[in-house]
Amino acid sequence: MSAVKELIRTEEDGSISFGDYELDAKTKRSDYEHEGDIYKVKTYKEITRLEKNEMFVYESEPGTAVFGLREDADGVSFSVEGNGGAQITVQGAAETEYDIIIDGEMRDTERANLGGKISFSLELDPERAVGVELVRHN
Repeated sequence: MSAVKELIRTEEDGSISFGDYELDAKTKRSDYEHEGDIYKVKTYKEITRLEKNEMFVYESEPGTAVFGLREDADGVSFSVEGNGGAQITVQGAAETEYDIIIDGEMRDTERANLGGKISFSLELDPERAVGVELVRHN
Protein backbone atom coordinates (compact mmCIF):
# COMPACT_ATOMS: atom_id res chain seq x y z
CA MET A 1 0.00 0.00 0.00
CA SER A 2 0.98 3.61 -0.12
CA ALA A 3 -0.36 7.00 0.82
CA VAL A 4 -3.79 8.01 -0.48
CA LYS A 5 -2.72 10.47 -3.18
CA GLU A 6 -6.27 11.79 -3.69
CA LEU A 7 -6.37 12.48 0.10
CA ILE A 8 -9.71 10.64 0.57
CA ARG A 9 -11.55 8.03 -1.49
CA THR A 10 -14.38 5.52 -1.29
CA GLU A 11 -13.33 1.89 -1.70
CA GLU A 12 -15.29 -0.73 -3.65
CA ASP A 13 -16.43 -2.33 -0.38
CA GLY A 14 -17.98 0.96 0.82
CA SER A 15 -15.24 1.83 3.32
CA ILE A 16 -13.12 4.98 3.05
CA SER A 17 -9.37 5.49 2.82
CA PHE A 18 -7.56 8.76 3.53
CA GLY A 19 -4.27 10.41 4.42
CA ASP A 20 -0.90 11.06 2.81
CA TYR A 21 2.02 11.06 5.27
CA GLU A 22 4.49 11.70 2.42
CA LEU A 23 3.39 15.34 1.92
CA ASP A 24 5.71 18.09 3.19
CA ALA A 25 3.00 20.75 3.30
CA LYS A 26 -0.38 20.56 5.04
CA THR A 27 -3.05 19.70 2.49
CA LYS A 28 -6.78 19.39 2.98
CA ARG A 29 -9.89 18.28 1.18
CA SER A 30 -13.33 19.37 2.33
CA ASP A 31 -16.87 18.51 1.31
CA TYR A 32 -16.20 14.87 0.39
CA GLU A 33 -19.56 13.10 0.37
CA HIS A 34 -19.81 9.45 1.40
CA GLU A 35 -23.08 7.66 2.25
CA GLY A 36 -24.86 10.94 3.02
CA ASP A 37 -22.11 12.27 5.29
CA ILE A 38 -19.65 15.09 4.56
CA TYR A 39 -15.97 14.38 5.32
CA LYS A 40 -12.99 16.67 5.67
CA VAL A 41 -9.38 15.47 5.77
CA LYS A 42 -6.21 17.39 6.64
CA THR A 43 -2.97 15.54 6.11
CA TYR A 44 0.79 15.77 5.71
CA LYS A 45 3.89 14.27 7.31
CA GLU A 46 3.17 15.81 10.75
CA ILE A 47 -0.55 15.00 11.21
CA THR A 48 -3.56 13.34 9.61
CA ARG A 49 -7.05 14.32 10.78
CA LEU A 50 -10.49 13.21 9.59
CA GLU A 51 -13.83 14.83 10.45
CA LYS A 52 -17.33 13.67 9.53
CA ASN A 53 -20.13 16.26 9.53
CA GLU A 54 -17.74 18.63 11.36
CA MET A 55 -17.19 16.10 14.17
CA PHE A 56 -13.87 14.45 15.03
CA VAL A 57 -13.29 10.87 13.73
CA TYR A 58 -9.53 10.18 13.58
CA GLU A 59 -6.18 11.85 14.19
CA SER A 60 -2.59 10.67 14.08
CA GLU A 61 0.71 12.33 14.91
CA PRO A 62 2.75 12.12 12.78
CA GLY A 63 0.66 11.72 9.64
CA THR A 64 -0.52 8.32 8.43
CA ALA A 65 -2.47 6.69 5.62
CA VAL A 66 -5.66 4.88 6.65
CA PHE A 67 -7.29 2.20 4.51
CA GLY A 68 -10.73 0.63 4.71
CA LEU A 69 -12.12 2.68 7.61
CA ARG A 70 -15.47 1.33 8.80
CA GLU A 71 -17.58 2.59 11.70
CA ASP A 72 -20.64 0.98 13.26
CA ALA A 73 -22.33 0.69 16.66
CA ASP A 74 -19.81 -2.00 17.71
CA GLY A 75 -16.68 0.02 16.97
CA VAL A 76 -14.20 1.03 14.28
CA SER A 77 -11.84 -0.93 12.04
CA PHE A 78 -9.13 0.13 9.59
CA SER A 79 -5.60 -0.54 8.40
CA VAL A 80 -2.92 2.10 8.88
CA GLU A 81 0.61 2.72 7.67
CA GLY A 82 3.19 5.40 8.28
CA ASN A 83 6.80 6.10 9.18
CA GLY A 84 7.78 4.91 12.68
CA GLY A 85 5.87 5.52 15.88
CA ALA A 86 2.45 7.18 15.76
CA GLN A 87 -0.02 8.35 18.38
CA ILE A 88 -3.54 7.61 17.09
CA THR A 89 -6.79 8.98 18.50
CA VAL A 90 -10.18 7.67 17.36
CA GLN A 91 -13.70 8.80 18.26
CA GLY A 92 -15.82 6.30 20.18
CA ALA A 93 -18.69 6.56 22.66
CA ALA A 94 -18.07 8.56 25.85
CA GLU A 95 -16.90 6.59 28.89
CA THR A 96 -17.22 3.25 27.06
CA GLU A 97 -14.64 0.46 27.12
CA TYR A 98 -13.11 -0.78 23.87
CA ASP A 99 -10.86 -3.73 23.13
CA ILE A 100 -7.92 -2.64 20.99
CA ILE A 101 -7.03 -5.42 18.57
CA ILE A 102 -3.87 -5.05 16.47
CA ASP A 103 -3.34 -7.39 13.51
CA GLY A 104 -5.91 -9.79 14.96
CA GLU A 105 -4.35 -9.95 18.44
CA MET A 106 -5.87 -8.43 21.56
CA ARG A 107 -3.56 -5.67 22.76
CA ASP A 108 -5.40 -3.74 25.45
CA THR A 109 -8.74 -2.50 26.76
CA GLU A 110 -9.19 1.26 26.92
CA ARG A 111 -11.97 3.39 28.31
CA ALA A 112 -12.93 6.34 26.12
CA ASN A 113 -12.73 9.70 27.89
CA LEU A 114 -15.71 12.01 28.52
CA GLY A 115 -15.46 13.24 24.93
CA GLY A 116 -15.37 9.66 23.59
CA LYS A 117 -11.75 9.74 22.44
CA ILE A 118 -9.57 6.61 22.56
CA SER A 119 -5.80 7.01 22.12
CA PHE A 120 -3.05 4.45 21.56
CA SER A 121 0.42 4.21 20.03
CA LEU A 122 1.59 2.04 17.16
CA GLU A 123 4.91 1.35 15.48
CA LEU A 124 4.27 1.73 11.74
CA ASP A 125 6.07 0.82 8.55
CA PRO A 126 5.40 2.30 5.07
CA GLU A 127 5.82 -1.19 3.58
CA ARG A 128 3.12 -2.92 5.66
CA ALA A 129 -0.28 -1.76 6.87
CA VAL A 130 -1.26 -2.63 10.45
CA GLY A 131 -4.83 -3.82 11.05
CA VAL A 132 -6.68 -2.04 13.89
CA GLU A 133 -10.03 -2.90 15.46
CA LEU A 134 -11.66 -1.04 18.32
CA VAL A 135 -14.46 -3.27 19.60
CA ARG A 136 -17.02 -1.82 21.99
CA HIS A 137 -17.83 -3.70 25.18
CA ASN A 138 -21.54 -4.38 25.54
